[in-house]
Amino acid sequence: MKKHNKILVVDDEAKLRIMLRDHLVKAGYAVCEAGSCAYAKEMMHSFGPDAVILDVMLPDGDGFSLFSDLRLIRPDAPVLFLSARDEDSARLTGLGLGADDYITKPFLFRELELRIAAVLRRVYGDDMQKAVSRFGATTVNWGSAEVQRNDGSVTTLTLKEFNLLKKLYENKGNIVTVDSLCSAIWDGDLFGYENTLMVHIRKLREKIEEDPSHPRYIITARGLGYKMSKEVQ
Repeated sequence: MKKHNKILVVDDEAKLRIMLRDHLVKAGYAVCEAGSCAYAKEMMHSFGPDAVILDVMLPDGDGFSLFSDLRLIRPDAPVLFLSARDEDSARLTGLGLGADDYITKPFLFRELELRIAAVLRRVYGDDMQKAVSRFGATTVNWGSAEVQRNDGSVTTLTLKEFNLLKKLYENKGNIVTVDSLCSAIWDGDLFGYENTLMVHIRKLREKIEEDPSHPRYIITARGLGYKMSKEVQ
């Protein structure tokens, strides 16, 4: 479990709450759901979440008003607004109240997960935020998702590249199967994604490896998947 792992999901759509709960639990979070303002306030007291995912439209009020009430209960808990309303005025209202992030529906679960993790790191601090890994003369800053080459150039990892690299790093020295890597960057049915995965691996190597055609750090395990060399520091 993560150190700051308790997430309260407040949304009036039961189906979406269940999908969010299942995905976040799989990602290592403890999740509590609320479909109304009243129940959300109760959960703030009893569950004590480390962060809140808050819908704007609720059956007994609106998320903006609820946000102010939640801040009184837990001033330190970050809040990420989640809404189908993507107008600039709604976004600015949420952020102007002091929300930590705002994402509109529809969204990718992986993107939401990454943004939650970023908010938690920013609010509570995390060793990964300052951590760097060295691939020879190339340095990866995990907090900023930036890759710096020995010539001084800096490139930014895409969301999928970041998740792939993180999955490989977490299993350094061991083979990570194609299915496991696909699950790290895509939701749902993974059939047919192997070729697309190869494209992302190639692009990742171009950013990490000194010689992408002869990779030293992201190694192919033919017929199985890929693994990261133990040489990575």
